[in-house]
Amino acid sequence: LLDSGYLEVETPILQPIYGGAAARPFKTHHNTLDIPLYLRIANELYLKRLIVGGLEGVFEFAKDFRNEGMSRFHNPEFTQMELYVAYKDYNWMMDLVEEMVEAIAVGLHGKTEVEVGEHAINFQRPWKRLTMVDAIKEHTGIDISTMDEKELAATAQKLGISIDKKMGKGKLIDEIFGEKVEHLLIQPTYITDYPVEMSPLAKKHREKEGFVERFELICNGKELCNAFSELNDPIDQRERFEEQLKLGERGDEEAMVLDEAFLQSIEYGMPPTAGLGIGIDRLTMIMTNSKSIQDVIFFPQMRPKQ
Repeated sequence: LLDSGYLEVETPILQPIYGGAAARPFKTHHNTLDIPLYLRIANELYLKRLIVGGLEGVFEFAKDFRNEGMSRFHNPEFTQMELYVAYKDYNWMMDLVEEMVEAIAVGLHGKTEVEVGEHAINFQRPWKRLTMVDAIKEHTGIDISTMDEKELAATAQKLGISIDKKMGKGKLIDEIFGEKVEHLLIQPTYITDYPVEMSPLAKKHREKEGFVERFELICNGKELCNAFSELNDPIDQRERFEEQLKLGERGDEEAMVLDEAFLQSIEYGMPPTAGLGIGIDRLTMIMTNSKSIQDVIFFPQMRPKQ
Protein backbone atom coordinates (compact mmCIF):
# COMPACT_ATOMS: atom_id res chain seq x y z
CA LEU A 1 0.00 0.00 0.00
CA LEU A 2 2.87 2.35 0.77
CA ASP A 3 4.45 1.47 -2.58
CA SER A 4 1.18 2.51 -4.23
CA GLY A 5 1.52 5.97 -2.70
CA TYR A 6 -1.16 5.58 -0.04
CA LEU A 7 -0.67 7.27 3.33
CA GLU A 8 -0.77 5.34 6.60
CA VAL A 9 -2.65 7.42 9.18
CA GLU A 10 -4.06 7.34 12.71
CA THR A 11 -7.62 8.33 13.62
CA PRO A 12 -9.29 8.80 17.03
CA ILE A 13 -9.99 5.78 19.23
CA LEU A 14 -12.17 7.84 21.59
CA GLN A 15 -15.09 9.18 19.57
CA PRO A 16 -18.07 11.38 20.51
CA ILE A 17 -20.26 9.41 18.09
CA TYR A 18 -19.63 5.78 17.20
CA GLY A 19 -20.15 4.76 13.59
CA GLY A 20 -18.88 2.95 10.53
CA ALA A 21 -20.28 -0.45 11.50
CA ALA A 22 -23.34 -2.18 12.92
CA ALA A 23 -22.17 -2.99 16.44
CA ARG A 24 -22.64 -2.10 20.11
CA PRO A 25 -19.92 0.19 21.51
CA PHE A 26 -18.05 0.43 24.79
CA LYS A 27 -18.99 3.69 26.52
CA THR A 28 -16.84 5.87 28.76
CA HIS A 29 -16.92 9.44 30.13
CA HIS A 30 -14.61 12.43 29.77
CA ASN A 31 -14.57 14.09 33.18
CA THR A 32 -13.18 17.49 32.16
CA LEU A 33 -15.55 17.99 29.24
CA ASP A 34 -18.37 16.11 31.01
CA ILE A 35 -19.39 14.29 27.85
CA PRO A 36 -19.83 10.62 26.95
CA LEU A 37 -17.25 9.09 24.62
CA TYR A 38 -17.12 5.73 22.88
CA LEU A 39 -14.31 3.36 21.96
CA ARG A 40 -14.43 3.17 18.19
CA ILE A 41 -16.22 0.26 16.55
CA ALA A 42 -14.64 1.24 13.21
CA ASN A 43 -12.51 4.04 11.81
CA GLU A 44 -14.38 4.34 8.51
CA LEU A 45 -16.02 7.74 8.89
CA TYR A 46 -12.79 9.49 9.93
CA LEU A 47 -10.83 7.95 7.06
CA LYS A 48 -13.48 9.08 4.58
CA ARG A 49 -13.22 12.61 5.99
CA LEU A 50 -9.52 12.51 5.06
CA ILE A 51 -10.55 11.62 1.49
CA VAL A 52 -12.86 14.65 1.54
CA GLY A 53 -9.86 16.69 2.73
CA GLY A 54 -7.91 15.86 -0.42
CA LEU A 55 -5.92 12.70 0.35
CA GLU A 56 -6.40 10.21 -2.47
CA GLY A 57 -5.49 7.05 -0.57
CA VAL A 58 -5.35 6.40 3.18
CA PHE A 59 -5.13 3.29 5.34
CA GLU A 60 -4.89 2.42 9.02
CA PHE A 61 -4.11 -0.68 11.04
CA ALA A 62 -6.52 -0.02 13.87
CA LYS A 63 -7.59 -1.43 17.19
CA ASP A 64 -11.39 -1.53 17.21
CA PHE A 65 -13.72 -2.43 20.07
CA ARG A 66 -17.16 -4.02 19.97
CA ASN A 67 -19.21 -4.75 23.08
CA GLU A 68 -20.62 -8.02 21.84
CA GLY A 69 -20.40 -11.78 22.27
CA MET A 70 -17.16 -13.74 22.43
CA SER A 71 -16.37 -16.86 20.42
CA ARG A 72 -13.58 -18.61 18.54
CA PHE A 73 -13.94 -15.86 15.93
CA HIS A 74 -14.75 -12.83 18.08
CA ASN A 75 -12.67 -10.86 20.57
CA PRO A 76 -14.04 -7.53 21.89
CA GLU A 77 -10.71 -5.86 21.02
CA PHE A 78 -9.44 -6.72 17.56
CA THR A 79 -7.21 -5.46 14.74
CA GLN A 80 -8.59 -4.26 11.45
CA MET A 81 -6.98 -2.68 8.41
CA GLU A 82 -9.15 -0.14 6.63
CA LEU A 83 -8.26 1.36 3.25
CA TYR A 84 -9.95 4.14 1.25
CA VAL A 85 -8.91 5.13 -2.27
CA ALA A 86 -10.47 7.94 -4.30
CA TYR A 87 -11.65 7.44 -7.88
CA LYS A 88 -11.95 3.65 -7.48
CA ASP A 89 -14.91 1.30 -6.97
CA TYR A 90 -15.71 -2.06 -5.42
CA ASN A 91 -14.67 -3.99 -8.54
CA TRP A 92 -11.18 -2.49 -8.29
CA MET A 93 -11.10 -3.29 -4.58
CA MET A 94 -11.98 -6.95 -5.22
CA ASP A 95 -9.00 -7.23 -7.54
CA LEU A 96 -6.72 -5.57 -4.96
CA VAL A 97 -7.81 -7.88 -2.12
CA GLU A 98 -7.21 -10.94 -4.31
CA GLU A 99 -3.75 -9.67 -5.14
CA MET A 100 -2.84 -8.90 -1.51
CA VAL A 101 -4.14 -12.11 0.06
CA GLU A 102 -2.67 -14.32 -2.65
CA ALA A 103 0.71 -12.61 -2.10
CA ILE A 104 0.44 -13.20 1.67
CA ALA A 105 -0.25 -16.91 1.14
CA VAL A 106 2.68 -17.29 -1.25
CA GLY A 107 4.97 -15.27 1.02
CA LEU A 108 4.16 -17.44 4.05
CA HIS A 109 3.76 -20.86 2.46
CA GLY A 110 5.50 -20.64 -0.91
CA LYS A 111 2.24 -21.50 -2.67
CA THR A 112 -1.34 -20.28 -2.98
CA GLU A 113 -2.81 -23.30 -1.16
CA VAL A 114 -3.12 -23.14 2.63
CA GLU A 115 -4.09 -25.99 4.96
CA VAL A 116 -6.84 -24.88 7.33
CA GLY A 117 -8.19 -27.66 9.52
CA GLU A 118 -9.50 -30.37 7.24
CA HIS A 119 -9.63 -28.07 4.23
CA ALA A 120 -7.07 -27.05 1.62
CA ILE A 121 -7.94 -23.45 0.77
CA ASN A 122 -6.60 -22.11 -2.51
CA PHE A 123 -6.12 -18.35 -2.77
CA GLN A 124 -5.08 -18.38 -6.42
CA ARG A 125 -6.83 -15.64 -8.38
CA PRO A 126 -9.56 -15.17 -9.54
CA TRP A 127 -11.97 -16.10 -6.74
CA LYS A 128 -15.60 -17.12 -7.10
CA ARG A 129 -18.14 -14.28 -7.09
CA LEU A 130 -21.81 -14.65 -6.13
CA THR A 131 -24.45 -12.01 -5.47
CA MET A 132 -26.11 -12.12 -2.06
CA VAL A 133 -29.45 -13.06 -3.66
CA ASP A 134 -27.90 -15.82 -5.80
CA ALA A 135 -25.95 -17.24 -2.84
CA ILE A 136 -29.11 -17.57 -0.74
CA LYS A 137 -31.04 -19.04 -3.68
CA GLU A 138 -28.24 -21.52 -4.46
CA HIS A 139 -28.13 -22.89 -0.91
CA THR A 140 -31.79 -22.63 0.16
CA GLY A 141 -33.73 -22.64 -3.11
CA ILE A 142 -35.45 -19.41 -2.02
CA ASP A 143 -35.46 -16.17 -4.02
CA ILE A 144 -35.53 -13.24 -1.59
CA SER A 145 -35.03 -10.52 -4.21
CA THR A 146 -38.60 -9.18 -4.13
CA MET A 147 -39.55 -10.00 -0.53
CA ASP A 148 -40.71 -7.33 1.89
CA GLU A 149 -39.98 -7.36 5.62
CA LYS A 150 -43.03 -9.46 6.50
CA GLU A 151 -42.22 -12.08 3.85
CA LEU A 152 -38.57 -12.23 4.96
CA ALA A 153 -39.63 -12.76 8.57
CA ALA A 154 -41.91 -15.63 7.53
CA THR A 155 -39.13 -17.12 5.39
CA ALA A 156 -36.64 -16.95 8.25
CA GLN A 157 -39.07 -18.70 10.58
CA LYS A 158 -39.75 -21.35 7.94
CA LEU A 159 -36.00 -21.99 7.79
CA GLY A 160 -35.89 -22.43 11.57
CA ILE A 161 -34.13 -19.12 12.26
CA SER A 162 -34.93 -17.31 15.50
CA ILE A 163 -36.10 -13.72 14.88
CA ASP A 164 -37.69 -10.86 16.81
CA LYS A 165 -39.69 -7.73 16.06
CA LYS A 166 -36.60 -5.49 16.32
CA MET A 167 -35.20 -6.93 13.08
CA GLY A 168 -35.65 -4.86 9.94
CA LYS A 169 -35.35 -6.11 6.38
CA GLY A 170 -31.56 -5.91 6.28
CA LYS A 171 -31.11 -7.75 9.58
CA LEU A 172 -33.46 -10.53 8.46
CA ILE A 173 -31.52 -11.08 5.24
CA ASP A 174 -28.28 -11.07 7.20
CA GLU A 175 -29.66 -13.73 9.56
CA ILE A 176 -30.78 -15.95 6.66
CA PHE A 177 -27.39 -15.68 4.98
CA GLY A 178 -25.48 -16.18 8.23
CA GLU A 179 -27.46 -19.23 9.32
CA LYS A 180 -27.95 -21.01 5.99
CA VAL A 181 -25.14 -19.97 3.65
CA GLU A 182 -22.02 -18.46 5.20
CA HIS A 183 -20.65 -21.60 6.90
CA LEU A 184 -20.84 -23.52 3.60
CA LEU A 185 -18.43 -21.17 1.79
CA ILE A 186 -15.00 -22.71 2.38
CA GLN A 187 -12.99 -21.56 -0.64
CA PRO A 188 -12.52 -17.77 -0.92
CA THR A 189 -15.77 -16.35 -2.29
CA TYR A 190 -16.92 -12.80 -2.87
CA ILE A 191 -20.55 -12.20 -1.91
CA THR A 192 -21.60 -9.07 -3.82
CA ASP A 193 -24.46 -6.67 -4.44
CA TYR A 194 -26.25 -6.51 -1.10
CA PRO A 195 -29.80 -5.19 -0.63
CA VAL A 196 -29.67 -1.49 0.23
CA GLU A 197 -31.25 -2.07 3.66
CA MET A 198 -28.15 -4.04 4.75
CA SER A 199 -25.63 -1.35 3.87
CA PRO A 200 -26.22 2.22 5.12
CA LEU A 201 -22.78 3.46 3.98
CA ALA A 202 -22.56 1.87 0.51
CA LYS A 203 -23.39 3.51 -2.82
CA LYS A 204 -26.51 2.39 -4.68
CA HIS A 205 -25.79 -0.07 -7.47
CA ARG A 206 -25.27 1.55 -10.87
CA GLU A 207 -27.54 -1.02 -12.58
CA LYS A 208 -29.60 -2.93 -9.99
CA GLU A 209 -32.44 -1.06 -8.30
CA GLY A 210 -32.64 -1.72 -4.57
CA PHE A 211 -29.06 -2.97 -4.24
CA VAL A 212 -25.68 -1.48 -3.35
CA GLU A 213 -22.11 -1.95 -4.57
CA ARG A 214 -20.79 -3.97 -1.66
CA PHE A 215 -18.86 -7.19 -1.23
CA GLU A 216 -17.70 -9.41 1.58
CA LEU A 217 -14.96 -12.01 1.32
CA ILE A 218 -16.09 -15.28 2.91
CA CYS A 219 -13.45 -17.94 3.53
CA ASN A 220 -13.54 -21.08 5.69
CA GLY A 221 -17.12 -20.19 6.53
CA LYS A 222 -16.39 -16.74 7.98
CA GLU A 223 -16.25 -13.14 6.79
CA LEU A 224 -12.69 -11.86 6.27
CA CYS A 225 -13.42 -8.44 4.80
CA ASN A 226 -16.18 -6.00 3.95
CA ALA A 227 -15.94 -3.35 1.22
CA PHE A 228 -18.01 -0.84 -0.75
CA SER A 229 -18.15 1.66 -3.46
CA GLU A 230 -18.62 4.35 -0.82
CA LEU A 231 -21.80 6.40 -0.59
CA ASN A 232 -20.83 10.02 -1.34
CA ASP A 233 -24.29 11.57 -1.81
CA PRO A 234 -25.01 13.56 1.40
CA ILE A 235 -28.78 13.58 0.85
CA ASP A 236 -28.94 9.81 0.36
CA GLN A 237 -26.59 9.31 3.32
CA ARG A 238 -28.81 11.38 5.63
CA GLU A 239 -31.85 9.36 4.57
CA ARG A 240 -29.98 6.11 5.29
CA PHE A 241 -28.96 7.36 8.74
CA GLU A 242 -32.57 8.34 9.45
CA GLU A 243 -33.69 4.82 8.55
CA GLN A 244 -31.10 3.52 11.02
CA LEU A 245 -32.52 5.81 13.71
CA LYS A 246 -35.95 4.23 13.17
CA LEU A 247 -34.42 0.77 13.64
CA GLY A 248 -32.77 2.00 16.82
CA GLU A 249 -36.15 3.19 18.10
CA ARG A 250 -37.47 -0.34 17.51
CA GLY A 251 -34.75 -1.67 19.80
CA ASP A 252 -31.97 -2.60 17.36
CA GLU A 253 -28.84 -2.04 19.46
CA GLU A 254 -26.60 -2.36 16.37
CA ALA A 255 -28.34 0.37 14.37
CA MET A 256 -26.07 3.24 13.35
CA VAL A 257 -26.41 6.72 14.81
CA LEU A 258 -26.64 9.93 12.81
CA ASP A 259 -23.22 11.59 12.54
CA GLU A 260 -23.72 15.28 11.65
CA ALA A 261 -19.98 15.99 11.44
CA PHE A 262 -19.54 13.25 8.84
CA LEU A 263 -22.59 14.42 6.89
CA GLN A 264 -21.26 17.98 6.88
CA SER A 265 -17.90 16.78 5.57
CA ILE A 266 -19.33 14.92 2.58
CA GLU A 267 -21.52 17.94 1.78
CA TYR A 268 -18.27 19.69 0.83
CA GLY A 269 -17.73 17.00 -1.79
CA MET A 270 -16.43 13.46 -1.53
CA PRO A 271 -15.05 11.93 -4.74
CA PRO A 272 -16.05 8.43 -5.87
CA THR A 273 -14.22 6.19 -3.41
CA ALA A 274 -13.62 2.51 -2.74
CA GLY A 275 -13.35 1.42 0.89
CA LEU A 276 -12.24 -1.78 2.60
CA GLY A 277 -12.10 -3.22 6.10
CA ILE A 278 -10.23 -6.51 6.57
CA GLY A 279 -9.95 -8.43 9.84
CA ILE A 280 -6.26 -9.00 10.54
CA ASP A 281 -6.85 -11.49 13.37
CA ARG A 282 -9.10 -13.71 11.26
CA LEU A 283 -6.71 -13.50 8.31
CA THR A 284 -3.88 -14.55 10.63
CA MET A 285 -5.99 -17.48 11.85
CA ILE A 286 -6.40 -18.68 8.27
CA MET A 287 -2.75 -18.28 7.35
CA THR A 288 -1.48 -20.03 10.52
CA ASN A 289 -4.14 -22.77 10.66
CA SER A 290 -5.31 -21.57 14.08
CA LYS A 291 -8.61 -22.79 15.48
CA SER A 292 -9.34 -19.81 17.71
CA ILE A 293 -8.80 -16.06 17.60
CA GLN A 294 -7.29 -16.47 21.08
CA ASP A 295 -4.41 -18.36 19.44
CA VAL A 296 -3.33 -15.30 17.42
CA ILE A 297 -3.70 -12.60 20.11
CA PHE A 298 -1.10 -12.48 22.89
CA PHE A 299 -3.56 -11.27 25.52
CA PRO A 300 -7.12 -12.10 24.44
CA GLN A 301 -10.10 -11.23 26.59
CA MET A 302 -10.89 -14.23 28.80
CA ARG A 303 -13.82 -15.11 31.00
CA PRO A 304 -12.96 -14.54 34.69
CA LYS A 305 -12.43 -17.54 36.93
CA GLN A 306 -15.45 -18.34 39.06
